[in-house]
Amino acid sequence: MSSASSRRERKKAATRQVIADAARRLFLERGYEAVGVREIADEADVAVTTLFAHFPCKEALVFTQDEDFERSIVQAVTDRARHDPLIPALRREIEELVRHCTTKEAVPVWRMVDETPALGDYDAAIRLRHAESLANAIAASDDLGHSRVACRAIAWFAIDAYSLARQSARPQAALDEVFLMIGAAWDASGTRRPD
Repeated sequence: MSSASSRRERKKAATRQVIADAARRLFLERGYEAVGVREIADEADVAVTTLFAHFPCKEALVFTQDEDFERSIVQAVTDRARHDPLIPALRREIEELVRHCTTKEAVPVWRMVDETPALGDYDAAIRLRHAESLANAIAASDDLGHSRVACRAIAWFAIDAYSLARQSARPQAALDEVFLMIGAAWDASGTRRPD
């Protein structure tokens, strides 16, 4: 990568972060629905078109780490050593994501998501995409030998485990319970059968 393109990428990332920080600050101060996109752009000192160049919609301003989360959950599958058990690898990554989403800084944002229908709908769409990406990664792993249906089910269970634990008063206990079921389901699904 040339220094000009890396400088451009750093500048782009910095602008994105300024917009995300401004949005978060305004949403938490006044509430998601009370803040308009133009206000966020003004607060970040960017044009509305610049805001939309970085975020496709207002809801995306709340889920700024969505792509990072998706990448990390897929990498829990793709980066594990061949023949390493899948379920512990998924659990470790889900635990890390839950830990991130239950920090003092993240809790007010997730409370806003849980209380705002538009954000709840957007979160559900994100979870759907994450589950499909995860299912594809599991199905593509030659060493796992499970049907496409089993791969999709386990992916959904893992993504739901994240959501349930994030919302639980006892996230670790919720993960313990859900991953016990996920492990049993994965073991019971056996080897690859026709889909």
